[in-house]
Amino acid sequence: MGSKHPRDQALDFQGFLNDLQDWELSLKDKDKKMKPQAFENEKLKGSSSGKKSASDHLKNYDAISSLSSGFMTEESIPDAASEKELGNEYFKQKKFKEAIDCYSRSIAFSPSAVAYANRAMAYLKLKKFQEAEDDCTEALNLDDRYIKAYSRRSTARKELGKLKESIEDAEFALRLEPNNQEIKKQHAEVKSLYEKEILQRASGVLRSTMQGSKKVEKSETKVNGHASGVAVVQGDQAKQKNSNKVSMSVEEIKEKNAQAGSRIKGQEVDGAHLTGGGVGSETVKRSKNNRKQELKSSVEELASRAAARAMAEAAKNINPPNTAYQFEVSWRALSADRALQVHLLKVTSPSALPQIFKNALSASMLVDIVKCVATFFREEMDLAVKYLEKLTKVPRFNMLIMFLSPTDKADLLKVWDEVFCNEATPIAYAEILDNLRAVYCLKQ
Repeated sequence: MGSKHPRDQALDFQGFLNDLQDWELSLKDKDKKMKPQAFENEKLKGSSSGKKSASDHLKNYDAISSLSSGFMTEESIPDAASEKELGNEYFKQKKFKEAIDCYSRSIAFSPSAVAYANRAMAYLKLKKFQEAEDDCTEALNLDDRYIKAYSRRSTARKELGKLKESIEDAEFALRLEPNNQEIKKQHAEVKSLYEKEILQRASGVLRSTMQGSKKVEKSETKVNGHASGVAVVQGDQAKQKNSNKVSMSVEEIKEKNAQAGSRIKGQEVDGAHLTGGGVGSETVKRSKNNRKQELKSSVEELASRAAARAMAEAAKNINPPNTAYQFEVSWRALSADRALQVHLLKVTSPSALPQIFKNALSASMLVDIVKCVATFFREEMDLAVKYLEKLTKVPRFNMLIMFLSPTDKADLLKVWDEVFCNEATPIAYAEILDNLRAVYCLKQ
């Protein structure tokens, strides 16, 4: 193949130079347009020059990641469970403040009854009894069958002087776990403290009463050789003290004392005119006895009124319970008045019973509720039937019925025969109650 003519080569070279010049001009033009982005271009240039080092860094990171993947597990990531376990370790080391911090973080991740109860135990160790009580209450709001929460709240309440509430917690825990020896011991200790407190209060009242009676006796003076009960003012004061204990109004006491005082005064004047000291002293004794009887009757009457007012106020303050514990505590507190128990039951929706009791319904409570329903069956049959139906929806109801004592079964059968299914029951309700009789396993 022949070589090009020198003239042709010269032309080719000239064309190359022209192309090079055009390329240089286009670059200058682009440079003007790209000038505002000069800083960005420098960054790109730097990244281009450092491409090798970046690639090396990525390789090193991949190597470290693959090496650490064998050590990194889900347990190493902080969560509610890991914080709770760390809190347990601190508790074992008696580092209670650190344990509280861990339990608090666990609760922040995911609140649980166990975390609250464990933090309560740490608070007990630090003698922060109010915080411990509050945490136990939160635990029971999440799980109302958590025995440790009842036990620890019982301890906190005992230290706070809430002995009655402490006993209630221990009793409820025992119903959930009757053979727990530790809770039995706890219950016995708190009950003993509560009984001692009641005795101290009673003895204090008795001492104050005796001191008042001694003051009245010392105030008696002798007139013409005869004892004369002229200490009417001190008698009024003694009556006033007694009246304060039963929330008696001042006006009522004054009226009672004025009547008693006038009668006693008349008797004393008559006795002063009698001859012979024996007759006069007997008259004074009778007047004293009459005064005591009148005082006793007036106190009892006013105490009865105060109790009636207290019951009325208690009915106003009854709120619907949210847990089996709340229901049973309120139920026992109202055990002396069936009408208030009826009120408690009526403020509790029948449909709420399965959710309230869950697995905590006891045989005695079931029987008592049925007896309570029987008291208003005639007036509100529809509502009464709803309560009986919803009780059967409580978890473990069938097992509860299966293990009822013969006495409890006899009580339920008597209620069914004498109240629910007697001749006065309308046919529509009688059919429903006959079906419920079978569910309650009550043979005719």
